Amino acid sequence: MIFRSFFYHIILLNILFADIHVFNRSAGSESEIRTISDKNLLYMSTKDLARSLSSKLFENQERKKLVLYIKGKRIKISGYTSFVIIDDIPYQMPDMVLVVSGDLYIPANEFIRILKATVMPGINFDATKEFLDIDVVRFNIIGMEVETKSNGTIIKLITRKPFSERNISSFINKHGWYYITVAGAMVDTVALEGSEIRGVIRRVESDQIGETAQIAFKLGSDVVSHDWYQSLDPNEIVITLRTPLGKNAVRIEDVKNRWKLDKVVLDAGHGGKDPGTTSRFGVKEKDIVLDIAKRIGRLLETNTNIKVVYTREEDVFIPLRKRAEIANENNGKLFISIHANANNNRTVQGFETYFLSPGKNEDAVMVASRENSVIQMEERKNGYEKLTDEGLIMATMAQSMFMKESEDLAAVIQMELDKRLTTPNRGVKQAGFYVLYGASMPHAYLEVGFLSNPKEEKALKKATHRQKIAQAVYEAIKHFKESKEKLLAEE
Repeated sequence: MIFRSFFYHIILLNILFADIHVFNRSAGSESEIRTISDKNLLYMSTKDLARSLSSKLFENQERKKLVLYIKGKRIKISGYTSFVIIDDIPYQMPDMVLVVSGDLYIPANEFIRILKATVMPGINFDATKEFLDIDVVRFNIIGMEVETKSNGTIIKLITRKPFSERNISSFINKHGWYYITVAGAMVDTVALEGSEIRGVIRRVESDQIGETAQIAFKLGSDVVSHDWYQSLDPNEIVITLRTPLGKNAVRIEDVKNRWKLDKVVLDAGHGGKDPGTTSRFGVKEKDIVLDIAKRIGRLLETNTNIKVVYTREEDVFIPLRKRAEIANENNGKLFISIHANANNNRTVQGFETYFLSPGKNEDAVMVASRENSVIQMEERKNGYEKLTDEGLIMATMAQSMFMKESEDLAAVIQMELDKRLTTPNRGVKQAGFYVLYGASMPHAYLEVGFLSNPKEEKALKKATHRQKIAQAVYEAIKHFKESKEKLLAEE
C-alpha cells in the first residue's frame, strides 16, 4: 500500500519551477538540472546533478538506488527514503527521495546543504534564482592527527605539499586559543573540524582568508611552550604544545588507577525463554555461548588477577538493558558479549567481532536487527525507542570516549581467533546492538560462528573447538590489558 500511495502522490506533482542552472567553475562548464515541485518543496534530478558535477554514477534500477562518486566520496541515494549515505555514514533529510520516470528526485536545498557540509564546501545554491554554483577547491591542508604525551600534545597537520617556514607563524592569545597561520595554503575545514581531538585540545576551528589558511585550537590547560616544524615527511607540519609536567603526572597516575583492568564482564547471549539461534539439528545458541563464557572466565580466574563477572551463569532470561546495568554496577573495565550467528544461506561461515556504532553494511545491520529482536520477549519494551535512527547515533556519540578502545579490543579478538580457527575471518564490524548500549566501558560483541552452517555447527558442538575460542578471547584480553598498561607506563 505504501508504494501505491507514493505513485499516486507522484502523479499529483506539479512542475512549477524552471530547471536549475549550474555553473561549474572548475570545469568551466554550464548545464541544467531538471526539477519538480510538490507544494513548496523543490526536488532535483540526481542523474542531472551527477552530469553537472562530472560525477561517476552507478545505478541499480531494480532496487531504486543511485550511487555518486564525488571527490573520492561514495554517496548512496535510495528511493522512498529520507537518508543519504556518504561513505557509510547516514545523513537524514526532512523529506523522502521521490522516484519519477526512472530517476531519483532529491530535496534540493537539504541535499545540497549536506553535500556542502561533508563533501563540497565550494558548492552554493540560490533557490530563489534557481542557480547552483560549483567551485571545487583543491585543498593542500587535508587532515590532522593528535597524539598525547606526558609533557604535552603533538599535532600533525597533513598536507599535500611542503610549505616554506617563512610562510608559517603561530601564537597563543589571552583567551587560551593557539593559532597557526599558513600563507599559500587551502585548508579543508570540514576534514579538520571533524578530526578526533585529545590531550590539551578541546576544540578545532579553521578558516580560509583569501590564500591564507588559519587553524585555531582551543586549549584546555596551560601551555608552557609551543613550537612547530616541518617534518622529515614533507607532507606534515608538526606542532608541539608542552604542558606542566607536575599536573600531568598526577593526572596520569589517576588515569592509570582508573584504567587498571581488574574486572571483566562476560555476557553469554540469550538464555531461558530466549534460545537465540537454533541449528537444524536443535543446537541452541544460548547453550553454546554460556559454555564459552564460562571457559573464558575459568582461564582468567586461574591465570590472572582479573575478576570475572557473568551477566548469567545458568539458563535464565536476562533483559538486554539489565546486562549493561550489571556491567556498570560491578565497575567492569571490559564488557564482552558472546553470540553465535545464523544466515539463510547455509554455506556462510566464519567469526566476526562488533563494536557499537550505526551499521556500516547490510550484513551488520541484519545481524543487529536479529539480535535486537529479543526485546519482544521482555516485559518492559519501552526503553529502547531512543536507540532508533538518530537516537542510536547520539548514543554512540555519548560513548565516544570508549569507541577507539572498543575497536582495538574487537581487532585483537579477531586476531587471536584467526590464529586458532580455520573458519573464515569476517573482520571487525560496526552495528547498533542494544546490549552494548549503556555499558560505560570498552566493549566487544563476538559472533563465534554460524550454527546455520553444518560444518560450523558440528565444530561448535565439540568442547575442543569451544576451548579454542575461549583461549583466543582470553589471550586477547591479556594482550589488550598489556598494551594499555604499556601505553600508560610510557606516558
